[in-house]
Amino acid sequence: MSWREPLFLTNDDGIEASGLQYLIQILHRRGHPLAVLAPSHEQSASGMRLTLKNPLEFTNREDLISTLDLDPNGPPIYLYSLSGSPCDCTIVAITHGFENWAPMVRPQLCVSGINRGPNISIDVIHSGTVSAAREAALYGLPAIALSLGTYAHEEYSIGSSVILELIDRALKVADDEPANLLRTRGSKQIDWNQPEMDIAERIKCAFRNGDLILNLNTPAEWKGGIETVPLGARWYHGATQLSDDGRYFTVGAASIEDEPLPRTDCSSLMEGKVVISPMATWPQSHPLNVPDSILQAALVEDAEGYPSWLNSDLKHDG
Repeated sequence: MSWREPLFLTNDDGIEASGLQYLIQILHRRGHPLAVLAPSHEQSASGMRLTLKNPLEFTNREDLISTLDLDPNGPPIYLYSLSGSPCDCTIVAITHGFENWAPMVRPQLCVSGINRGPNISIDVIHSGTVSAAREAALYGLPAIALSLGTYAHEEYSIGSSVILELIDRALKVADDEPANLLRTRGSKQIDWNQPEMDIAERIKCAFRNGDLILNLNTPAEWKGGIETVPLGARWYHGATQLSDDGRYFTVGAASIEDEPLPRTDCSSLMEGKVVISPMATWPQSHPLNVPDSILQAALVEDAEGYPSWLNSDLKHDG
């Protein structure tokens, strides 16, 4: 039987989180074989944290499959949890080898989420959801992060048509087998100045090699619009509270201010748009960081609002 492209799923809200379980349902029902490895408990705002030198429990959560109302004759699915961070999950999933824990799945793409709450502006630095996707990209697996753009709702079906379309378009760009998985090429990359390569193909190369990732947020009330935009400016005020006895601090903003910068993820999300933001995987000074010109070009959108470089009917040959 022929299935659709295989995917690796993870998150930071945990293996039993509603957002991940909804994502599993809609993707499995579409025919995608799934390898799922997520934290055993919530790991929100864990960033790129790694659990070093401590044993991490790796647990088969096949028991959850019966709760998800999946087709028993559908594509292969493997569900595991790890008692570590989102980045721990991604590293274990990839370096342990999918053939060892998900033998019928060879993922072409990592999808992290759907996170409960926004990952916009500065959130992408702290986010475990985005970090899990970035970790996959660091290991050479193309990646997308998905989040609800507000804490005001938990309706994961909002914007699901955009999520599925974005995944479809990303898979057309991705290789059937990620050519640089585990970064076998080291710091070698394409020559960004090749005159024979157009700008769209340069961006595609960056994405399929894991040097550029995509970050999507959905609004509480979607008015049908989609925009490809850069990150905006968000500020957290009153971020700490001291207990009455002066012994304890609690970290958590009392208020959030989004600067009204036009056509950024913050402002477009507040306008009811689904927002997609291409982001560099590597630090600016790293040898594999993509040039600013590529990032700027990656923000150009098509008539529907998706990144224009994903708008192709032709699949890359590898």
